[in-house]
Amino acid sequence: MFSTPFGFSLDFSFWQNFLNLPLSEQAWQLFALGGWVLIAYFFIKAGAELWVKYRQETKYVNHWEWIVLAVDIPAMFIQTPKAVEQIFAHLSGAAAHINVRDKFWTGKKQKWFTLEIISIEGYIQFLIRTEKEFLDLVYAALYAQYPEAEITEVEDYVDNIPDHYPDSDYDVMGVDFTLAEDEVYPIRTYPGFEYKISKDEVFSDPMAALLENFTRVGHGENFWMHIIIEPTGSGWKEKGIEKAKELLGGGGHGHGHGGGGLMAWVRPLLALPSTLFKDIAHHGLLLELGEEEAHEEHGEEATITPGIKKTVEAIEEKISKIGFKSKVRALYAARHAVFSPNRCIEGLVGSMNQFHIQSSNAIVPYMSTHAHYDTKHHRKSLRLQNTFVKAFKKRKMQWKKSNGYILNIEELATVWHFPLPFVKTPLLHKAGHKRAEPPSELPVEVTESPLKKKGESVPAEPAEAPPSELPYA
Repeated sequence: MFSTPFGFSLDFSFWQNFLNLPLSEQAWQLFALGGWVLIAYFFIKAGAELWVKYRQETKYVNHWEWIVLAVDIPAMFIQTPKAVEQIFAHLSGAAAHINVRDKFWTGKKQKWFTLEIISIEGYIQFLIRTEKEFLDLVYAALYAQYPEAEITEVEDYVDNIPDHYPDSDYDVMGVDFTLAEDEVYPIRTYPGFEYKISKDEVFSDPMAALLENFTRVGHGENFWMHIIIEPTGSGWKEKGIEKAKELLGGGGHGHGHGGGGLMAWVRPLLALPSTLFKDIAHHGLLLELGEEEAHEEHGEEATITPGIKKTVEAIEEKISKIGFKSKVRALYAARHAVFSPNRCIEGLVGSMNQFHIQSSNAIVPYMSTHAHYDTKHHRKSLRLQNTFVKAFKKRKMQWKKSNGYILNIEELATVWHFPLPFVKTPLLHKAGHKRAEPPSELPVEVTESPLKKKGESVPAEPAEAPPSELPYA
């Protein structure tokens, strides 16, 4: 029995007896006192998730028809990333309302888009992958901002590499990216790249650093980057409002994902004594705290540093725009003789650092197919390669423990947009100004696209004539 100064006592005899019991008796008593509820909840939740996944795969997703669009912009067509930001705002119209019946019986789920930059042996192409239902939406969004764009349906290029590894011809390396901090904190966006560099140019295009890595691949090599975007609700904005209130209330920067699992439950319990003490002091029950000291303490809590103010403004700016659940990943695949992922993977990771804000957020590599402390015969790396390639080909949001994060339309338009004319990237396919024949005396370098148009068959090579029909010498 423990007496408190507030007139009541605490009895810990039950817990003293409980801790003296054998471990098996402790487990049984916990189960009888309510542990069965947690176990039942776990099984019900797991069963519901498996059921939803089964209905999605068998009743809904199997009927989807994916279309890959190659998008070419005229070489001298000048549009800032703001135009691409409006494209993403247009695509947010694909958001679906899914009720309980749709989710658990029909298996309905939100469809997504993929923004892609690929380099096939140095030939660079911008692509958008969409489900057939939203094909007209994508066309309308693109033509609204780029009326002279050339959009072509092409076959999916991911089938050019094997599905399973190790392979006799190819090797792969993949990298999954995530946010360094909580998703409510923004990365550096294109307005932050605007500064005077000459009389006519006030914008340093971040795509220049990204695309440079795609020019590093040559014969027998492929380097592909996907940004998967899925329309989502506004729940993440509520999270941003709460984070801003926490910062203004003296909660510190609060960076990081905050931890999960057991720590998410333990932290409130550990903070309970401190919270109780503050509440007692606030209501005047702690007589030792005078009014003057309380006023000074309140004044200190209300002090907002310039750094916190700037961070709160950045959060408010991010939640003011439409957000998508997003995932950035890259894959390098090449024949064994020329396999050298460091020439472009490390450069891409470095290029992502240009979006880093010290007091806010950054795009960082989360996991790769290269496993540290691998076992004999590289079994773990091979397992990671196979799961990554499968997720990459299907453009699945989830891989390992990372299930996507929120990027708003301004952030997306910063990481993926059509480069401005002054970005000199070799073999980047661009649409011409006019569909006319050039002068006969003009030297022209012809670069054939490795992408095959959808429905286009590969021409068969002419068969050799039989010996009887060969002309005499």
